[in-house]
Amino acid sequence: MCRHGDNHQLPGNGLIAILGAGSLGQLWAGYLPTAKVAFVPRHDETAVLCANSLSYRLQRFDGSARSVTVPWLTSPAGQPSLLLVTTKAGDTLGALESRLPDLPPDTPIVLFQNGMGSQQAVADRWPHRPVLAASTTEGANRPERGQTIHAGKGETWVGALTDRARPLIAPVVQALATSGLTVHGETNIHQRLWDKLVVNAGINAFTAILGCCNGDILDHKFYLQHIEPLCVEIAAVLKAEGCQPLAPDTIRERIETVARRTAKNTSSMLSDRQQGRTTEIDFINGYVARRGQALGIDVPVNQMLTEQVRQVTHASVRP
Repeated sequence: MCRHGDNHQLPGNGLIAILGAGSLGQLWAGYLPTAKVAFVPRHDETAVLCANSLSYRLQRFDGSARSVTVPWLTSPAGQPSLLLVTTKAGDTLGALESRLPDLPPDTPIVLFQNGMGSQQAVADRWPHRPVLAASTTEGANRPERGQTIHAGKGETWVGALTDRARPLIAPVVQALATSGLTVHGETNIHQRLWDKLVVNAGINAFTAILGCCNGDILDHKFYLQHIEPLCVEIAAVLKAEGCQPLAPDTIRERIETVARRTAKNTSSMLSDRQQGRTTEIDFINGYVARRGQALGIDVPVNQMLTEQVRQVTHASVRP
């Protein structure tokens, strides 16, 4: 566990506010103590303001289920001690632009986005606020309205993106751990985010393009044709980024281990495609491609996967 911030406390009234009432936001709200959590409506969620709360049924990973009712924080009611941001990566900056003026400058912000790029954009936009990033392997989905399923038991690592956040890692971890979920402090969150990105870059795009569950990509000709050069590209970008170097074979082993372990799961990218939503491809393979280009590294497979996901998603968008 990270020891930073052992003598520091979170500001505010003990409330944990969550911006983003999707699957992951509902998962955390359902595990955190009910009296200490509230959803913050996004600027485009004004319709929810006619209701005082959001109710749904949470299917826990152990098979038990509970009814959850979480209030909407429609006006600043004192100062929340923590803001969790569980929006999609592409929505994060805009959502925070509309809501941060309501929050005091010392409220810690924890970003839960997939991929990379959105976290750095937030830290660059508000360098003087305490901004942290979380990398989680907890899995959640919403098969229908009013139902959230904890589909994959995992762990969460939290680390600082700005200097003001460094002393707050330990108290943020302590607050999140009241959920009963496994939470760790992380001194090198940049590496941890890359570790997750490496796996997502080798699974999500293939599932979205092929329209299949995670495990089904492994025997598909398209995957077998491109996985080796993809791992070579990722290894080169990791090395140039100053991350822990990984051999292409090691990267492939990590990807395929996760794909087998989650063989029957539907990736978030495939789910977005099926629902006609914008995917997070620009923050996964698209991010690898942008970093490769900036570092002078050829990344044709990452570019190709990014373009193909955009094309199949565009074709799936509902009129």
